Amino acid sequence: MEIICKKKNFLLWEPLIHVVHILCSFTSVQINNSKLFLAVFAAVLGNFNFGYSLVYSSPVLPKLKSPDADPRLRMDTEQAAWFGSIYTLGAAAGGLGAMLLNDMIGRKLSIMMSAVPSTVGYVLMGGAVDLWMLHVGRFLTGVAGGMTAASIPVYISEISHKAVRGTVGSCPQITAVFGTLSLYALALVVPWRWLAIAGEVPAVLMVILLVFMPSSPRRLLSLGREQQAEKNLRWLRGNNYDTRSEISEIQHSINTQSKVTLSQLGTPVYYKPIIISVVMRFLQQMTGITPVLVYLEPIFNESKVSLEPKYDAALVGVVRLFSVGLAAILMDKAGRKALLYTSSLLMFASSLTLTMISHTTPCHPDPAPPNTTALDHVGIGSSLGASNPVSPSVIPIISTMVFIFGYAMGWGPITWLLMSEVLPLVARGVASGVCVTVSWLTAFMLTHAFTHMVDRYGLYVPYLLFTVVCVLCLLFNAVCIPETRKRSLEEIENYFRTGRTFTINRSPSVLQSS
Repeated sequence: MEIICKKKNFLLWEPLIHVVHILCSFTSVQINNSKLFLAVFAAVLGNFNFGYSLVYSSPVLPKLKSPDADPRLRMDTEQAAWFGSIYTLGAAAGGLGAMLLNDMIGRKLSIMMSAVPSTVGYVLMGGAVDLWMLHVGRFLTGVAGGMTAASIPVYISEISHKAVRGTVGSCPQITAVFGTLSLYALALVVPWRWLAIAGEVPAVLMVILLVFMPSSPRRLLSLGREQQAEKNLRWLRGNNYDTRSEISEIQHSINTQSKVTLSQLGTPVYYKPIIISVVMRFLQQMTGITPVLVYLEPIFNESKVSLEPKYDAALVGVVRLFSVGLAAILMDKAGRKALLYTSSLLMFASSLTLTMISHTTPCHPDPAPPNTTALDHVGIGSSLGASNPVSPSVIPIISTMVFIFGYAMGWGPITWLLMSEVLPLVARGVASGVCVTVSWLTAFMLTHAFTHMVDRYGLYVPYLLFTVVCVLCLLFNAVCIPETRKRSLEEIENYFRTGRTFTINRSPSVLQSS
């Protein structure tokens, strides 16, 4: 009888004992992510530089449009429009270059190579004595930005464990935002030439640190270097981590891959994730985030708020940094789709508010003289002053903050992350380059057209366009984007291969998704 009772008690406690056993076994092979975070930090210094260089024109254009500017460097409206938008053209070229370099020399070396055009570009702008030096320098920093945009998210996704990929996957966007904020803060006290010199520091530091960081284990396995891949993976996960399962999973994925043919591109496993990534990058830019950031000070010059535009820009940078940090915390908790829904709704509400404000604001009958209007100092278009509020208002700056807060919570970081997660493993290097190229060509056309739309219609038309795009973002997220939270890259690829399931039925040794 006593034996029977003990047996029953054991049966009652058996599930708990099983759970404890699992937890203990997990603890014994607990992943140590400290070195992974170091590798991610080294890589995302390139994104810091990207965010810094993207908005370089915002505080610099007022100086170059000023009557006090060096006559050799003074810009009119068209020249200022090119200075603002040519960065995105360079980024498109950098994306195309990354298409080739990602697969030729690897993700890590591609990131390091971006320091070359970045450094040369900053030297040209810092020592500019003619307009061509400013434009070429701006273009070259754009090339570096395009290279890092195509390479860093892929590198991070391939070295990260799926449990933390969402969090570290948002790091490129966080550091880009931090780079933007640093530029705005430095611009308050540093002359524009020294802003360019300061931009060289993160690029040089990035190269120095990346020398000591590991290459992607996935790429090493694709090259047949299994021992080096295992060594790098153990370095990234910690000495107590059992690499066999992850190495086996990656190797199986590589073994089942082959060169993509044109006929294969017609199958869902290839064309669906590529289309999703390209459309997401297109919609991301069509929300208007790039022209808003590039012309942030000029736009605030017209909002008639009591605070100076340069302080408004710095304040928006703080809000953007906070929102991206919040997104990083929620990425693996709330999920990608929930944050994209929230992001779309916030951007829609704020852009609709800006549309109504700019539409109902009385217009001046004639533009102010070139030497007195704030617009002449910003180079955004001579009729932007038509959108000036009659009395000071805080609504435009609050709405802009909400817009950027919404973007930075979802469509900013998640678009980068999803691109690196859903693209087919065999075509990821080339496909990511295509996505970045499409993104920056869209940004170039929209940023350059923004000045002409404002010249002809005021801010009402571009804000209305951004509002409509936010609705499209909401619908696209609802219909087309899968939830990739806590899914391995192989499980995500299986989702597109099978249609609607993440579960991989291969062998008992491979963990399946729930």
